[in-house]
Amino acid sequence: MKLSLNALSRRQALLIGGAALAAPGLALAQAWPARPIRLVVPFPPGGLIDNMARLIAPKLAQELGQPVVIDNKPGSGGNIGAAEAARAQPDGYTFLMASPPLTISPALYKSLPYKPEQIVPVGLLGRVPNVMLVNPKSGINSVADVMARAKQAPGKMNYASNGNGTSLHLSAELFKSSTGSFITHIPYRGAAAAIIGLIAGEVDMMFENLPSALGQIQGNTVKALAVTTRQRSKALPNVPTMIEAGVADFDVSSFYGVAAPAGTPAEVIARMEVALQKVLTMADVSQAMESRGADVGFLNAKAMGDFMAADAAKWKRVANFAKITLG
Repeated sequence: MKLSLNALSRRQALLIGGAALAAPGLALAQAWPARPIRLVVPFPPGGLIDNMARLIAPKLAQELGQPVVIDNKPGSGGNIGAAEAARAQPDGYTFLMASPPLTISPALYKSLPYKPEQIVPVGLLGRVPNVMLVNPKSGINSVADVMARAKQAPGKMNYASNGNGTSLHLSAELFKSSTGSFITHIPYRGAAAAIIGLIAGEVDMMFENLPSALGQIQGNTVKALAVTTRQRSKALPNVPTMIEAGVADFDVSSFYGVAAPAGTPAEVIARMEVALQKVLTMADVSQAMESRGADVGFLNAKAMGDFMAADAAKWKRVANFAKITLG
């Protein structure tokens, strides 16, 4: 079939126009990154999220060909760092180390220094279970024992947390709502003080992040009754899950991943997503994460968004049940 000169001209114009539209994204994907990348960590140096950031940052730098600089912005339970990232220019040079406050804070705070929709997921790297702990001398040997004691004397049994509105506090409130137990909350100033209180017999039980509790569990100064994820932890293979222990549909974890300011170009998100997935395939990275009690498992931006939405809905239900509001 022969095309007329006018038809051919129109076809050429469409092809040229389509290439022009595609060119900016293609050029950006090829050029990015052209300078160092900032990774905002919304907690002080030395904590779980900071340690994970410092583990992946040099590996990301290798993959992307530019330094990845850690920028600690602690305060307000992670909200200050999240706001810092949310307000950043969405040019592909600022990312956020994502963690539970992104899904917990919207359920608890009357007002936040940022809007949740200002931050978009890039990739989830792994999850860290919480673990239910008791004093080995307490005579409590199972989750069923905890429920039985709580129901025998409602309100007499108590639990420690590292403060109001934290993942550890909400884990216990989820346990209460799931089992119909009445257990009194004793907030401490930090997880270290809370676990000291448990060892000293000041409180009956608590939830703790597994990496932080692992040394105490292995040293037999505290007893682990169950982990809070759906699957058992590789770090504690003989400890049942809460579901196995009889608490239906109980699934809680601290997660860590990477997020970005809303409006960050899709081409940049896609490249960072691929780089993160490659980093997780490195044996030294995955082994280091697992040695710290983490369950390594990559979720892409879409799957991470679905996970975070479900997590946020869960914590909203728990906050409403426990009547918790902050700020």
